Amino acid sequence: MEKDNLNNNSKPKYTPVKKAKTVNSSSSFGKSVVFPFVSGILGATLVVGVCFGVPNIKNKLIETKSSNGNTSPITSSAVSNVVNSNDYSGTAINVANKVLPSIVGIKVEYEVNSIFYRQASTATATGSGIIISDDGYILTNNHIVDTSSSSSSSNGYSSYYSVSESNKVTVTLYGDSTEYEATIVGTDSQTDLAVIKIDKTGLTPAELGDSDKVQVGEFAMAIGNPLGLDTSVTCGVISATNREITDSDNKTYTLIQTDAAINSGNSGGALVNADGKVIGLNTLKISSTGVEGMGFAIPINSTIDIYQQLIEYNKVKRPYIGISGVDLDEKTASANKLVQGIYVKSIDEFSAAEKAGIKIGDVIVGADGKEIKTMEELNNIKNSHQIGDSLTIKVNRNGKELDLTVTLQEQ
Repeated sequence: MEKDNLNNNSKPKYTPVKKAKTVNSSSSFGKSVVFPFVSGILGATLVVGVCFGVPNIKNKLIETKSSNGNTSPITSSAVSNVVNSNDYSGTAINVANKVLPSIVGIKVEYEVNSIFYRQASTATATGSGIIISDDGYILTNNHIVDTSSSSSSSNGYSSYYSVSESNKVTVTLYGDSTEYEATIVGTDSQTDLAVIKIDKTGLTPAELGDSDKVQVGEFAMAIGNPLGLDTSVTCGVISATNREITDSDNKTYTLIQTDAAINSGNSGGALVNADGKVIGLNTLKISSTGVEGMGFAIPINSTIDIYQQLIEYNKVKRPYIGISGVDLDEKTASANKLVQGIYVKSIDEFSAAEKAGIKIGDVIVGADGKEIKTMEELNNIKNSHQIGDSLTIKVNRNGKELDLTVTLQEQ
C-alpha cells in the first residue's frame, strides 16, 4: 500500500509501515547553514517539551534564581537553558529494558506468481508483534500476516503478479536467535488486527496502559523491527489523540499520532509510555516527500475486545443487518425523486433485513431514533449493539416513512 507523493492538491497518503522510503537531497546554503541553525533551536525546544511530559524529569527541570539568590518555580517569563539529560536518558533506558522482552520480530513467507515466469518465487515480509500472554499469544497487524489483504504493502507487486496466502509465519524473540514457527489464530481486516501463536511458554507479556488517558505532549517510545533491524527503539511525544485517518481502502481508523520515528517493519510493534506500558499498536505512517515524524498507532484499549474474540472464536463476532446500500447526497436524491439517505441496493437472503421487511429501493433515513444519511452512520449505530439486539430502522418507501424492527444477527 505504498502511496504517491504529497502535493498541494492531494490529501495525505497513509501506508502500513512495512516499506522503506528514500528521500532525495540537494545541497544549498539553506540546507548547510540555515536549516542546521533552525534545527538546533527547534531541537533544544523539543527536548524541553518532551521532558515536561516524562515523569521524574518534569520535577527536576530548572528553577530560576531571583536577584537575591533565592529560587522560585519556573514561570512563563523565565526559563533556564539547563536540562538534566541523565534523567531523560534514564527514563528511556528503563522503558526499553522493560518492554523489549515483550516485542517480537515476525517474518512471513509467501509465493509470488508472475505471468512472465512459469515457476513461482518465494518472497518474505517482516513486521513486529506484542506478546500478550506467557503461553505464546502475540498481537500484530492483519496486514502483516494476511498477504491477500489489499491493505498489505508486504509485496508491492502489480497486477502482473499474484500473491498466495502465507506459507509460513515465524517469530523471533528478544535475545533469542531461534525462529519459532507460528500459527495464525485469527485475523480481522476491519480493525487491521491479528493474533498469532507460538508453541512456547514462560514468555514476558507486555503490560498494557490506558490509552484513553494518553495526553498530547507526553513521552512516547516506538519499539519494533524496522527494516529488519530487530529490537529498535525510537523516542518522541504524543502528537495527537483520536486522530481520524482513512487508508487507501477507505477504511477510517481513530488513532494515536506520534513523532517517534516509525519505519517499515514497525507495524505490529508497540507504542509505550514513560511507565513502560503499551498504549498503542504501531500501524500507519504518512509516506510522502517532505513529510517527517507522522506515525500512527491503534489505541491499545480498542484492541482488547478484538484480540480476546480472535483467541476465543478465531474471528470477531459482529452484529449484521444484511443489506448493501448507496449513500444518496442531496443532488442525487433530488435527481431521482428520492430523499437523502441510504438507498437499499440489495438484501441478503434470510438476513435480518429481509426478515424485518426492508425492501430493495427503500431509502434508510434513520436508526435508533437518529437521523442518518450514510452507511458509515448506520454501521456505527449497528456496531454499538450486540448480536440479538433489536434495532429500529426508519425507511422512506414511495414517499412514506415506515419504522421497521431489525433483530441483529451474527455476521
